[in-house]
Amino acid sequence: MEKLVAELWKANMRHPQASELMSKDIISHFVLRLVYCRTEDLRKWFLSMETALFRYRFRLQSAEAQRAVLAEFQLPYKAVTAAEFEAIKDKLTLVARSINQTLPAADSIFYEVPFQEVPELVAGRRVFLSDGYAYVAMNQVVSLVATRFRSLLSKALTLTNRKWMSTIREQEKDRLTPIVEALSTSYVGPDYSVGREFGEVSLKDIDNVAKNSFSLCMRHLFDKGVGLKLDDAVAFWKAEFSQKVGAERFDKEYAYSIRHNYGKEGKRVDYTPYSCQKIISLTPSVGDHHGCPYRHFR
Repeated sequence: MEKLVAELWKANMRHPQASELMSKDIISHFVLRLVYCRTEDLRKWFLSMETALFRYRFRLQSAEAQRAVLAEFQLPYKAVTAAEFEAIKDKLTLVARSINQTLPAADSIFYEVPFQEVPELVAGRRVFLSDGYAYVAMNQVVSLVATRFRSLLSKALTLTNRKWMSTIREQEKDRLTPIVEALSTSYVGPDYSVGREFGEVSLKDIDNVAKNSFSLCMRHLFDKGVGLKLDDAVAFWKAEFSQKVGAERFDKEYAYSIRHNYGKEGKRVDYTPYSCQKIISLTPSVGDHHGCPYRHFR
């Protein structure tokens, strides 16, 4: 994560003037907020990604800067007093030892927080619990702040969506709307389709190739673009589909599509396999088995 963020920041966000850098950082966030407010799936994805980035950047801040964020968020949690700390010091020490963290010193800062505010810390047994409260160390406070950040951002995305749907989308239909609607489906990652050498795979090799060489989505649903010749592809899919739909129905409803993909029907274009972005953007129906496992599988 650190390497990835550092490289992307260096490539896209550097600016000699600090004020311009800050403006670019803020503007980029609100552009993405507009782009990803439009559907529940887009909002969930953006919340996940933006919270992960927030966690990373919060951890890079000094303790003083982190406390300033706590104050800015107006989190209603009190720091544990010296007397309270002494009363639970032994318990805090046991927790620190169990998770291989630095033992709490006399000047350590802990916050008394309702346990439901830090579910990940509770689940990982990384905090001391007493009477419904979790005692969160300063070096763990990112979990607390990230929860509030995600909550605030979620509400903001909902409000942005209402504004977008009620006025902005129609007012900007000839200027801003096409850009906003296209950005969420754009792909800026590596193009793995360039420079590949294609070989041939025979029908007898397909099971072994699928096991050792397919990506997860293609391993789940064998793809035709692995080098199978047309006759072998038809034979393979007929054997697989016939178990569910029967050979006669396969010949009537499915064989044409396979021949079409190989450029033998219709426009006679030899199609390439779907890209990752295409697979990610598809939404499988109930009973379907295609789609990206990282997005669609449960």
